[in-house]
Amino acid sequence: MEYLVLAVAAVGVGFVASMIGVGGGIFMVPLLAFFYVPTTQVAVGTSLAAIVFNSLSSTLGYAKRRVVDFRLGAVLLPTALVGAWLGAFLTRYISSGGLAVAFGVLLLYVAGVMLTGKEPKSVAEWLRRRPSPPSETQAGVENPGERFSPLAAGIVGIIAGTASGFFGIGGGVVMVPAMNLLLGVDILRSVATSLFVMGPSALVGSLQHYVQGNVRLDYALPLALGIIVGAQLGTYTATRVPRVFLRRLFGAVLLYSAVNMILKGLAAP
Repeated sequence: MEYLVLAVAAVGVGFVASMIGVGGGIFMVPLLAFFYVPTTQVAVGTSLAAIVFNSLSSTLGYAKRRVVDFRLGAVLLPTALVGAWLGAFLTRYISSGGLAVAFGVLLLYVAGVMLTGKEPKSVAEWLRRRPSPPSETQAGVENPGERFSPLAAGIVGIIAGTASGFFGIGGGVVMVPAMNLLLGVDILRSVATSLFVMGPSALVGSLQHYVQGNVRLDYALPLALGIIVGAQLGTYTATRVPRVFLRRLFGAVLLYSAVNMILKGLAAP
């Protein structure tokens, strides 16, 4: 029965996570830690294993609708991995409490911008290139306006990866608003590309946790099955709802993440 409950819960997690471009760990880790596994480490490792399947299922769903920007993802992926290593490395030398509060406050601001539902102008507009020709406009996505700059995309990847490695948060929480606000990428395109990028890093993290004995395969399997179904439903729905709804939905999740980070930072020694 507990496996069935996990699978059903994972359908909901996959649905919401695939719509807003996050892995789903912000939902799965508390669920596992509170009701199923003895330690947070096991909850994180098992969650990461399921996130791999969320990334795969969501990427396939969005790719069929020609929403994933693989070129942008190819630039973001290596820099995000470098940033994740850098963030993990910095945890040895920098106290996380004060930085968590500061970063949480920054996320509160970004959440406020997202909750307005308005599409902002890119603050990195000076870095971007010429307008994209009509043939490069992706079907199902509002015209992104201009091509991204590899330099700006690399900076976004470093920032998102470092935040993920340092604070232990999902890369999508940073990457989606960074692509949308800093690069001026359409919100749906940002969501789809974020899910594509997080797959390899989640796979590396889950394998490392498996080696350390922090993955419960008996729980990861029903989570993966449920999240695959939920992700397909989420990608189908996300391409059919107004962009303003997606921005506000992401803003609500970002608000939760920001408050949680501030509280953890204040409680840190």
